[in-house]
Amino acid sequence: MDTLNEPITPHPITVAELFRQAGERLQLSWVAGRSGGAKVLDSDTIQKPTLALMGHLNYFHPNRVQVMGCAEMDYLRGLSPSDLALSITNLFSTELAALVVANGESVPNGMIAAAERSATPLFTSTEQSPALMRLLSHIMAQALAPSTIMHGVFLEVSGVGVLITGDPAVGKSELALELISRGHRLVADDVLEVFAVSPDTLEGRCPVLLQDFMEVRGLGVLNIRRLFGETAVKHKKNLKLIIHLSPADTGKNPWQEIDRLNMAAGSRVILGIEVAEVRIPVAVGRNLAVLVEVAVRNHTLKMRGIQSSEEFADRQRIAIAASE
Repeated sequence: MDTLNEPITPHPITVAELFRQAGERLQLSWVAGRSGGAKVLDSDTIQKPTLALMGHLNYFHPNRVQVMGCAEMDYLRGLSPSDLALSITNLFSTELAALVVANGESVPNGMIAAAERSATPLFTSTEQSPALMRLLSHIMAQALAPSTIMHGVFLEVSGVGVLITGDPAVGKSELALELISRGHRLVADDVLEVFAVSPDTLEGRCPVLLQDFMEVRGLGVLNIRRLFGETAVKHKKNLKLIIHLSPADTGKNPWQEIDRLNMAAGSRVILGIEVAEVRIPVAVGRNLAVLVEVAVRNHTLKMRGIQSSEEFADRQRIAIAASE
């Protein structure tokens, strides 16, 4: 088992970036505090600021997204003008990362003014507050997941996220191009951002700058979307299998160090999560695209508990026992 030693890097997200990525999905409208769009979000915990409205600031955690629903807005509507002003002052003195007023509730003018003064992004949403908080927490967890950078070509092959790795000029891009021409999909070429989105799931994402593009020696940079159509590309996929291409040493037998009965026995640990790895020797005359497709099918069978090598070994044991 190989362990990836690349550093785990933080992946902060700003309020403005969150709005760009999820504003439409969350039905957000940016009402005030646009100058605070550069605030960095560092927690996927979403809170309701009920206690802060009442002046209990000790229970309030700063630098988080706060969601106000019907209960909070009903509370504010029941206050006298002086108490309302005090409550809003208390709320915006707590270093809010952003504030979302849910349920299509109207926002008091004093709250809009306070958001502008404090440069606090203030949003409204027609979503119900419980659903909004669940969805926002999920989006934030994905955005803030631990991440690392890997190098190779990442594709979706028969529905499985496959990262093809190997030394430079070993043929990764040519193999990827062949797989794309056979109906599989490109996710990322050369640079892949890998995120641990759950304790047992890695998600590979293509950096925005590289989306749709792949470099092939002799052909240059290719726009895969324009060449093969919309269905030939995908911007993210869960990483399930690594296929490492190793050049065959012409002075040695390329099979002498390989377990021929179980070529997918290896694995690699990335961000604390184990990923199956297949090592395929590159030699003249080998159809690597077919080998990758079969490796993916075999990996899928293993995930279902079907081990071809074990079935073969069992058949051998039965034959040996019958002959004795």
